Amino acid sequence: MPSFDLVSKLDMGELKNVINQTERQIAGRYDFKGADVRVELKEEIVELWAPDEYKINAVLDILRTNMVKRSIGMNALEPEEPVPTGRNMLKQVLQIKKGIDKEKGKQINKLIKNSGHKVTSAYVEEKIRITGKKIDDLQAIFGMLKGHKDVKLELQMENMKK
Repeated sequence: MPSFDLVSKLDMGELKNVINQTERQIAGRYDFKGADVRVELKEEIVELWAPDEYKINAVLDILRTNMVKRSIGMNALEPEEPVPTGRNMLKQVLQIKKGIDKEKGKQINKLIKNSGHKVTSAYVEEKIRITGKKIDDLQAIFGMLKGHKDVKLELQMENMKK
């Protein structure tokens, strides 16, 4: 029976390229001249530093534009509210989302069962194995989940078996 694994992962090399490209664009923009604006990649977060909220939002827009150019979806990063850090600076933390946790797994399994397609799904170690009799049903499920408003994850199809 055909099956595939539904996973949520992020290519960290591509994310580093996005951040480097964003830093280069910030260095060349006139409205950032003389301002202390930074983008930093830590292990599980991306930090944006700027003196005011306008610049934080502008950096976030540049980062998102570069993510689209590098085929990284918007759902891969979850922004938090900017917070003041002292010395007239704001910091915004973007959480990197990897893997499918149990709660999201239950929600996705419920969506699959309610979809009406003749497939089965099981949550296994941060991924969901979806099995069905027809490949068309599997592709329809993947398309439905990718476009669903309640699934706020960057999803990929992996390990497709016919």
